[in-house]
Amino acid sequence: MPTALIIGASRGIGRELARQYLADGWRVIATARTTPDCDALAALGAESHLLDVTNLESCAGLGWKLEGEQLQVVFLNAGVYGPRDDGFPLQSDFDNVMHTNVLAAMRLLPIIATMVCAARGKLAVLSSHMGSLSERGNASGSLYRASKAALNSVLIDTALTFGNKGATCVAFHPGWVRTDMGGAEADISVEESASGMRATLAKLPHNDHAVYRNYDGRVIGW
Repeated sequence: MPTALIIGASRGIGRELARQYLADGWRVIATARTTPDCDALAALGAESHLLDVTNLESCAGLGWKLEGEQLQVVFLNAGVYGPRDDGFPLQSDFDNVMHTNVLAAMRLLPIIATMVCAARGKLAVLSSHMGSLSERGNASGSLYRASKAALNSVLIDTALTFGNKGATCVAFHPGWVRTDMGGAEADISVEESASGMRATLAKLPHNDHAVYRNYDGRVIGW
C-alpha cells in the first residue's frame, strides 16, 4: 500500500488531499496543530500526528516518529498569507510568515526527503504563482510573494541534494482556491485543486531538478 504524508491537513487543500488519497486506498499520514484536528483526521482514516511547523522540537519530533518510513508522496501544505496590505511590515508579521512558509521547509524537507528517496517518490510543496520571479506582473501581497519565492529556493536546493538519490521535487501553484485564504470568490474548489495536483504529480517522471507546476500541470517559470 503506497503512503502519502500531508503536512498541514486540518482543513482546506491539505484535508482534501488526505481525503482523496484515503478514498483511493492509500495509507495517509497527516499532521495538524491541535488535538481536535488530529482526532478529526483519524476519524477519516488517517494516521495523525501533532505538528507545529514553527517549533523546532516539533519538527525534529516528526522525523523521529516517522523514522524508517518510505513515502511515495509528500505534500508540505502548511502556510499562511499574512497581512493583506502592502504597507511597512511589522516584525511579528514578517516572522510569522517567514517562519511558517520558509523556515519550516528548511527544517522539514531534509528530514522528509530521505524517506521520499527510499521510495523514489514525489516531494511537493504548496507554493504559489505569486512566488514566480520571471512571471511576476504586480507587487501585491509582497510579503507572501517573498516567502513563496524563498520556499521555491529551498525546494530547488532540496532537489540538488536529494534529486539524484531518488526524490522528485515539485513546487505547486494550487490555483486560486475557495479556502479561508483564497476567499469565496476564488476560481476553483478544493476538490478540483487537490485532484489536479494529484494527477499532475502522478504523471511527472523522475527529475533530478526541481520543477514548478500549476495544479493542472502547466509549467510555471521560476
